[in-house]
Amino acid sequence: MNVQQIKSDVLQQIQIESARKQRLTGKGICIAILDTGIGPHQDFGWEKGRVKAFYDSVNQKKYPYDDNSHGSHVAGIIGSEGRNAFGVPMGVAPECQFVIVKVLDNRGNGKVANVIEGLRWVRANREQYQINIVNISVGTPATGREDESSELVKEVEKTWESGIIVIVAAGNNGPNRKSITVPGISRKVITVGASDDEKFARRANGKVYYSGRGPTVGCIKKPDLVAPGANIISCSPFRSGYTVKSGTSMSTPIVSGSVALLLQKYPYLTNVQVKERLWNSTDDLGMSWEKQGYGMINLEKLLR
Repeated sequence: MNVQQIKSDVLQQIQIESARKQRLTGKGICIAILDTGIGPHQDFGWEKGRVKAFYDSVNQKKYPYDDNSHGSHVAGIIGSEGRNAFGVPMGVAPECQFVIVKVLDNRGNGKVANVIEGLRWVRANREQYQINIVNISVGTPATGREDESSELVKEVEKTWESGIIVIVAAGNNGPNRKSITVPGISRKVITVGASDDEKFARRANGKVYYSGRGPTVGCIKKPDLVAPGANIISCSPFRSGYTVKSGTSMSTPIVSGSVALLLQKYPYLTNVQVKERLWNSTDDLGMSWEKQGYGMINLEKLLR
């Protein structure tokens, strides 16, 4: 299977053709991405000002960059314009705008303090950049100090309470129960698992990694829903070129891009209403609640 087929299959699974027929592209919707940064890829519409702001809580640099590739890949899934000669389709919301907050280093690792700083910056600058959605494809195991009473969970919930829609990865620490990562264990945010983790399960240090399973340690039902996460083609951190990655980090921006389309059509929706619409428009995959939550995202139903 070539890269075009990989991404076409994903877009078909979530029924994105319904959005294209309605000419929904995420225009006017701003998504803050907390990740490794963003590279100068041609698909991000730099000349159009689609990247509205950049904040670096790791190295305090002023200019946008991505010294890892994870953040560029996530941004491409959300909003790539698909400017290539390889037939790689555009992202879910190709006219959305980005605010990029670097909270992870060149190895894709980060400190909780960096993520908290990034969330506080987003809230402080929400009005200036008209931020609607926060995508967090970042997580740490829910052990020790990082549990449902942790500072990180409190900060994502403060961000949610400010009116921003917060969409978070379930992490790849499954398949055991209670393996959702922080801050995805928050009862308020939208937590996304992978619908196809059997395709990307990998062995390292004697363990096979799958999408995080609920419930949380506090018995909150999670994840909220799932989306494709295996072998997703998206932007590299360079001007051109594409890479393939897998995980709930890739499932999460599919949902973020989908919510951008929903907000373009129904801009008056609150974050709670968006969450309820996501719950009520999924496809039941016949999996346990601990893996799929309400089910697989279906854009046709979401935008109906």
